[in-house]
Amino acid sequence: MKSLSRRTILQGLGTSIALPLLDSMAPAFAGAARTAAKTYPNRMLFLYVPNGVVMPEWRPKTTGAGFELPSILEPLKNVRDALSVFSGLTADKARPNGDGPGDHARALSAILTGCQARKTNGADINVGISADQYAAQLIGKRTRFPSLEIGIERGAQAGNCDSGYSCAYSSNLAWSSATTPVAKEIDPRALFDRLFGNANASEMDESAEKRDRYRKSILDFVREDATRLKAQLGANDQRKLDEYLSGIRQIEQRLAGRVADNREIKAGAAPDGVPPTFDEHVKLMADMLVLALQADLTRIGTFLLANEGSNRPYREIGVPDGHHDLSHHGRNAEKLAKIQQINRLHTTLLAYLAEKLQASKEGDGTLLDHAMIAYVSGISDGDRHNHNDLPCLLLGRGGGTVKTAGRHLIFPDNTPVNNLWLAMLDRMGCGTERLGDSTGRVALT
Repeated sequence: MKSLSRRTILQGLGTSIALPLLDSMAPAFAGAARTAAKTYPNRMLFLYVPNGVVMPEWRPKTTGAGFELPSILEPLKNVRDALSVFSGLTADKARPNGDGPGDHARALSAILTGCQARKTNGADINVGISADQYAAQLIGKRTRFPSLEIGIERGAQAGNCDSGYSCAYSSNLAWSSATTPVAKEIDPRALFDRLFGNANASEMDESAEKRDRYRKSILDFVREDATRLKAQLGANDQRKLDEYLSGIRQIEQRLAGRVADNREIKAGAAPDGVPPTFDEHVKLMADMLVLALQADLTRIGTFLLANEGSNRPYREIGVPDGHHDLSHHGRNAEKLAKIQQINRLHTTLLAYLAEKLQASKEGDGTLLDHAMIAYVSGISDGDRHNHNDLPCLLLGRGGGTVKTAGRHLIFPDNTPVNNLWLAMLDRMGCGTERLGDSTGRVALT
């Protein structure tokens, strides 16, 4: 069986499809890593949810292994062996620290930076580089995209969104510098074109026009390349390639349906590729994120499920009330029950992503084995706006470097959440002595 370069691509008109990591690429990866032991790269993702959670239904009642999954975490039952739940982690720089109101803006801006945002709604925003972008600047050149930033809600980049704080703080998870947020992509069709286009604008336009006119697939433009390549592959790699291309086609078909559905929506209501329901939107973006990781298009990503302070209703699960309004529950049982439904929907969608990664075989393991997915909110109890003992978990085994999977760990209260990010950065090969307000590393071994 011929050894392939990991940078082998299928090319066609306006199309550039990177391949998934095939068994025949293993020698290339071993050479790049200079060790046969580390055949596949590690990946690092950060998912964020706003407005806190119902903590009694989030926090496991026992520590260590064998804990019972509480209601909000129960959807993760199929990946619990790859799950680490953390208690006691804190985002101190989300606290006022003399700056008064604005907990939502500070919660999001501080969570990956560990820095206090300058309170301004002008152009002089300032917070800090985020953990994902620190890694992207060190190792991002190894992949086509240094990092991917995706989300579900559009967000303004200027103006006052929270008690004198710029909207940039409550709309962006990733920061490439203290003054530069990295905008997220919320349109699935735009993300698809970015992942599988060839960066030649005129060719991409021509390809899109032909696909629309003749009802062609993007795969039709790479058919010859794909047929030629498959003849060189072993049976296992042929199956993996077929599954990968089938996944691309399924997304393409879903996007085609969305464009048709949304053509009657008023201009400006939503980009063409955005599905009408939250869960469909998240799943579509998650599916493309999985394809990007499979093809090693990127190893670093952020996924903002909703902007901080979001007042989105969730009618699809019977919650027509705004999320932020509900988060100020005042211990009202009916409101708490609705927030719990929202929290559980979010972890159900996290489970969807994790199970997709678990189903993707890579060598003797899975994509989930070779990944770390942090899931966090910068607020614990939305009614109190507290930033200690945050809801925080990690999915994946980090290429075998995360030994705490399947456990609930409790750290001393006020342990900086950035201590977890430092431990993750170490496992990406881009460790640093300090990031934001970090004081050390949490133990994951």
